Amino acid sequence: MSSRRSRSRQSVSTRITDEQINELISKLHAVLPEARGGDNDRVSAAKVLQETCSHIRRLHREVDDLSERLSELLDSADLNSAQAAFIRSLLM
Repeated sequence: MSSRRSRSRQSVSTRITDEQINELISKLHAVLPEARGGDNDRVSAAKVLQETCSHIRRLHREVDDLSERLSELLDSADLNSAQAAFIRSLLM
């Protein structure tokens, strides 16, 4: 019984409030590129989370594309050239 109480107390102390959730959603909305130029009217949390997921997927695609371009560039470059040295310096 005491372990149940301690778990109950712990879950109450670690719960996040609605106010904290709203603040986090607002901060997340503020860093999304789609929100930067638009109006600052209240947007639903669901919309912010959907936009965030879409943005993360776009970033993943961009990373994949850039990785592929980098691989192609390294494959076509002379590994001892100044261009290859520059690319290596960017990666470190």
